Amino acid sequence: MKGSVHNTGSKKEPSGAGSLDFPDPRHRELEELSCLYEVTKALSSTLNLRAALKDVMNILASRMGMTRGTISILKPGTSELQIEVAHGLSAEARRRGRYKLGEGITGRVVATGEALVIPRIGEDPRFLNRTRSRGRARKQDTSFICVPIKHDNETIGALSVDRPFSDDASFESDLRLLTIISGLLAQSVSKLQAANAEKESLLNENKTLRRALAEKYHVGNLIGKSSRMQEVFDMVLRVAGSNATVLLRGESGTGKSMIAKAIHFNSRRKSKPFIMVNCSALPETLIESELFGHEKGAFTGASSLKKGRFELAQGGTIFLDEIGDLPNAVQVKLLHVIQEKEFQRLGSARSLKCNVRIVAATNKNLEEAMENGQFREDLYYRLNVFPIYLPPLRERRTDLLLLAEHFMERFARENDKPIKRISAPAIDCLMRYHWPGNVRELQNCIERAVLVCDEEVLRIHHLPPNLQVSEDCSEKGRTMRSLAEGVAMFEKELIVEALVETKGNQTKAAKLLDTSLRIINYKINKYGINPKAYKDRP
Repeated sequence: MKGSVHNTGSKKEPSGAGSLDFPDPRHRELEELSCLYEVTKALSSTLNLRAALKDVMNILASRMGMTRGTISILKPGTSELQIEVAHGLSAEARRRGRYKLGEGITGRVVATGEALVIPRIGEDPRFLNRTRSRGRARKQDTSFICVPIKHDNETIGALSVDRPFSDDASFESDLRLLTIISGLLAQSVSKLQAANAEKESLLNENKTLRRALAEKYHVGNLIGKSSRMQEVFDMVLRVAGSNATVLLRGESGTGKSMIAKAIHFNSRRKSKPFIMVNCSALPETLIESELFGHEKGAFTGASSLKKGRFELAQGGTIFLDEIGDLPNAVQVKLLHVIQEKEFQRLGSARSLKCNVRIVAATNKNLEEAMENGQFREDLYYRLNVFPIYLPPLRERRTDLLLLAEHFMERFARENDKPIKRISAPAIDCLMRYHWPGNVRELQNCIERAVLVCDEEVLRIHHLPPNLQVSEDCSEKGRTMRSLAEGVAMFEKELIVEALVETKGNQTKAAKLLDTSLRIINYKINKYGINPKAYKDRP
């Protein structure tokens, strides 16, 4: 390691307090060894890298009379240096301490990999004082020593110290000591550099995911063209910007969780957490702890402090699904949270402030539950500030094909399938079904069909058996069909598909199916197909 020393002073001044200028060389050696021992001990005594580096800076301050000191780290993949740990600098000064490679003394040391000593920083134009922590008078009486921190022959940062200026100060000794210390710091700084890079990567990934979620749950991207769903979307837009409590109602599988996310990601809280809680999935003995958290020792098995969902959702939104299944004792506490905006962890007497927006959902008849004493009336009115009713799929038939095609494209993409469309007979089959499980059942149905389909067209025989029932069969109350019926249904589907593709042209349909026009006409009459119905059909 080379070090350049520029001594511009001529007047002898006493050494700074605590510096390593000792008349007895043996005394200096002992002091250096003691300093190195303390530095090594500080680096090996904790797994907290930043705390260990701060301890090292404190040791240098007490041993070298250092008034200020910094450890600057080079951001991986960039040419920017930033102060990571400092002694004698304010938080604001540390934030200002950014340098490009080659910029200022610190930037030059990292760029060249060589140490620099500036006896009087006020006389060197390369010194930028980016942190603004040194006045003009102090510059004349301050020396600056900066050494590179190297790991695997690569400069990853710099260690710098300010110390009182003295003509007879032994800069070579200080430089040697700091160079040895920088070698000891290298591994810790390298780990901190990697940790910072990982943290930044996670933050960027988090921002990307939040942007993707905000786009996915933008009201304009939700699927539904029916008048019933347009009313729902309009209500979502009206309530999203407020802090009003929302109660989502509707049958199971109608998309209540999707609407809850849309409310959150279209609100001012979209950058804060969105926490989901399924009240029916949690045991009654644990739900209070899950919602509000507990202190260590609050009950048997509470071996450590645990934050509840309300605490984790601070500043954001908590979605309480299946709110109708909430136990009575917890209903009382939830009512208190809504009214007072505060809660207590189990086993604690301290109240925690709660800035959380509540969106609740249920498929139960809460009015009936109130009459039976299963749901508190006061909680009902607190939750029912802005109710939104989600219609079942059977009441929004115009959305069924849009949803089916959306799920088909999604699962075909996920499973690398060549499927491009749903056949007309399969669409008719989907439209005839009553969908008791609503959108969730449709999603599962299409996913299953995509998995068993190896063609470009999703047909009737790819659908689940409970959907493969013709009108004639359903009238007879049958769910099973003979081989002849199955073949006839498949044959009819192929002819209909060909007519759809040829806009009802029987000659082109016969050519497409590699058969004669006479056979096509015979089959059309046999199955009661009307070619004219497909002339203008998309």
